[in-house]
Amino acid sequence: MSRLLLLFAALMTGLPALAAPSQMTLVYALYRNGQKLGEVTDTYTRQDRRYTLTSETQASGPLKLLWPGSIWLESTGTVTAQGLKPAQFRHARSDAPEKLAVARLDWAQHSIAYSYKGRSWQVTDLKAGAQDQLSQLYQFMFAPRLPTDYAVQVVSGRDLNDYRYARQPGGTLDTPLGALDTLRYQRIVSDPEDKRITVWIAPARGNLPVRIQVVEDGVTVEQRLTRARVEG
Repeated sequence: MSRLLLLFAALMTGLPALAAPSQMTLVYALYRNGQKLGEVTDTYTRQDRRYTLTSETQASGPLKLLWPGSIWLESTGTVTAQGLKPAQFRHARSDAPEKLAVARLDWAQHSIAYSYKGRSWQVTDLKAGAQDQLSQLYQFMFAPRLPTDYAVQVVSGRDLNDYRYARQPGGTLDTPLGALDTLRYQRIVSDPEDKRITVWIAPARGNLPVRIQVVEDGVTVEQRLTRARVEG
């Protein structure tokens, strides 16, 4: 689900972490400024307490000639009582293998080891509860609670950012699973030039993310759920 980001009353509206699905395949239509760009396919599998979460973005139609490659994200780690706990995040492009970015999270040392384009460096400010660029979107389904005001560190393939989100009613959205009432988490920004991120989740479907939107540099990129297979 490429380049996108996001996050996670007081009532226990989420599923307990280990009662959450053991396998999911979700397909989202991808739009750029309202124009269909392609598809995002996210896949989640869990074996015991280990999970693998992948996301592949591909252009479709005439745009495939301009963008023949794909973007691949992968998050691996463990499922805990607090939800997903990533151990490694990878961001790759099929048309530019030299741009593979990897972040390895060392929870014992509270550090992240990065590698990108032959460079390696380390950041030593990893906080409890941090998520990576992909796992943050699905933490809603695994965390024991849905907070009203949420601060989280987000690890990408090359940096570490602090985000804060507020929860609001998201209205009813038409989805492949029917019309669903949603909650909306929106990033709180102080600078109008900052990236704005919004995610809509469906509490009646275990807090499944059904729509994701990112606005940056005058461009709006949005994912809308079109197919879902959830098992477990």
